[in-house]
Amino acid sequence: MGRYVKIALAGEGGQGVQSVANIITDAAYAEGYEALYIPNFGVEQRGGVSIAFVQISDGPIGSPKFKIGDIVIALSDRAVRRTKMYCGPNTLFVYDADIKGIENDLPDNGAKILAIPAIKVAKQELHPRVFNVIIMGAVIGATEIVTVERAREAIEKKLGYKFEKDPSLRELNFKALERGIQLVKNLV
Repeated sequence: MGRYVKIALAGEGGQGVQSVANIITDAAYAEGYEALYIPNFGVEQRGGVSIAFVQISDGPIGSPKFKIGDIVIALSDRAVRRTKMYCGPNTLFVYDADIKGIENDLPDNGAKILAIPAIKVAKQELHPRVFNVIIMGAVIGATEIVTVERAREAIEKKLGYKFEKDPSLRELNFKALERGIQLVKNLV
C-alpha cells in the first residue's frame, strides 16, 4: 500500500469539524482514493467535543477506527486534551495558536506539535465563519493527500447552494482553503 493517512479532527460542537471531515473525504474519493469518515458527536449539544475520524488510502481500509493518527487537529482546549491519546511519535499535532493555557495538555510522546493562527487569520484577514475551511486547508497542506482542485470541487459540492445565494462566499471559502495550506506549508 502506498498512501494511507489517518486523520482525527476535534473541536467544540458548531466549529464545523464534521463538515470539514466530510469535505476532505469527498475530495479524496473524487481523487480516486478509498476514503472513510466516521463521526463521533459525543454530547456536543451539551458542550461536548465533536471528533471526526478520516482515513484515506490507495488500498483497502481495514478498520473503521484507529488508535494513532498521522495528523491530529484540535480546535479547542478540550479538544486538545481529548485527542492527545491519538498521537504517537510520528503524529503531526496541529492546534490553534489562540488556545491558551494548554501547554501541559499537549502530547509529550514525541509528536510534532504545530500551532497555527487559524482563528486570528479568519477574524483579521477573512471572516470568522471560514475558520473551519482554514483548518481544512491546513490538513491538506500537511498531508498533500488531495489536490487543491479536488478540495475546491468538494467545497463547491457541499456549499454550492450557499454560493448561489451569495457568490462572494465562494471566493471567501477558496481563499480560506489556500490560506490554511500556506499556514502549514513552511512548517511541516
